[in-house]
Amino acid sequence: MTKDVIALTPRMPDTWALLAGLYAGGPDLGAEPSHDGAVIRLSARDGRPLVSLDAPLLVQVPGEAERLLGVRAPVQGPFWWTEVRASTAVPEAAPLAGSVAGRLAALRGGVVWPPEAATTEVVGTPPGEEGVTARPESGAAQPAVDVLTNTTAVVLADRPVLALTAWLSDILRTATAGGLALQIVTPPHVRLSLPLRTALTGAPNRWVVQDPECGYYDGLSGAVLRWQDGTFAPVRDEAGETLTAEAFTGAPPTAERQLVVAFRTLHEPDDSLVVGRALATAWTALTGSPPAGWGTAEPVNLPWSERQLTDLARERSPDPTHLLAVGGPGRPAIATHRVTRTEEGIEEDVTFALGCGEDEPVPLDALAPLARTLVAEHGLTTMFTSLRRARRDLTIPPRFEAPPVPVSYTLGAAGVRAAGLDHALRPPLALTPQRLGPPADLAVHYPLSDGTDAGSWITLQRLTAHLESAPEK
Repeated sequence: MTKDVIALTPRMPDTWALLAGLYAGGPDLGAEPSHDGAVIRLSARDGRPLVSLDAPLLVQVPGEAERLLGVRAPVQGPFWWTEVRASTAVPEAAPLAGSVAGRLAALRGGVVWPPEAATTEVVGTPPGEEGVTARPESGAAQPAVDVLTNTTAVVLADRPVLALTAWLSDILRTATAGGLALQIVTPPHVRLSLPLRTALTGAPNRWVVQDPECGYYDGLSGAVLRWQDGTFAPVRDEAGETLTAEAFTGAPPTAERQLVVAFRTLHEPDDSLVVGRALATAWTALTGSPPAGWGTAEPVNLPWSERQLTDLARERSPDPTHLLAVGGPGRPAIATHRVTRTEEGIEEDVTFALGCGEDEPVPLDALAPLARTLVAEHGLTTMFTSLRRARRDLTIPPRFEAPPVPVSYTLGAAGVRAAGLDHALRPPLALTPQRLGPPADLAVHYPLSDGTDAGSWITLQRLTAHLESAPEK
């Protein structure tokens, strides 16, 4: 049985419903929330964590249950998402999690994922224990962390799409602050969401995939892994080369594609500044409609609101604010959005990804007009676009995917002034730069390829080297 169970209900799990769920462990049970009320932990009498119950989350963005779990939401409108996570250290914990979620769904309507985990039965306590108690979740004993060593926090997960949820984001943040690696172990059918894949980029964090042939391999690099000295590390041959799992390289390439647009804007600090407008402009230009929702974790739960984004960024300033945005269920699109206060002003860093099916047109013709609008209205400093053969749903499978191919690069007015207009317009390359913006603040857009020529990476390298070699003024 899976350790993670989720109740999706059209009505909020109130106090009585939560208590009924908690009593799935039997009548000898007390309930005490954490200091902020976000998590309740059920523990054995000896203090071993059994189950943690997150505060219910109101999801107001359509399509999130389908995107992350592959199931329909219980209603067409907003619904409540309640996560129940079981410890893998105690066999009774998983059925207890299923009973907690099952009772919530039975009392408030709705469904449970996975459906086979749902029950309303009282679950017996571990042998030799006198029942369970509920106590606040603590960082020292989280059911979400299955193995903790001096170097690594290991999490076992089994979901259709493993996403950057609030609890997983907290674990990543805590592990990073403690100098630990986060390694997530999954079966081979699990895929990552794009935000989680981005968060896991780079050692020592890893996505560890179970494989019947080699044991374990890295889901992002394909390196065969072995548990060594308290962490998963690559296996090397006699020559010292890293071994690659056949399961990683064996799948045929997909004909679906992903268009990725990464750009940065810079604004002067101003009380009237509203962040998120550049992202909404790009989203509308490339999909025909604005984002459907935003949030700080997955599932993305809030309807799109530039004013609410701005309020959150102001509240967290001068610390940076990391946000996510998603589109509607009809056209897969997702973005990460980072707002940072720097000496130069307020920077917005956006990475937007759009999924396109084999027969769907990729909106490459919209890129130059988009760059022109971002330069004229949103303070664009740079924009880089690329195209890759990858899944339309924007999830990451534990298989090799071809790297992206550069499509275009845009240098904003400040960069053009630093390089010099003549220098920026005359790269020693077979391409035709396009002038963008008013004469006093010209930006330059460089078309590189149609996204099918991997040689455009060399073109991009030569272009950036040319721009960086501008003579000093």
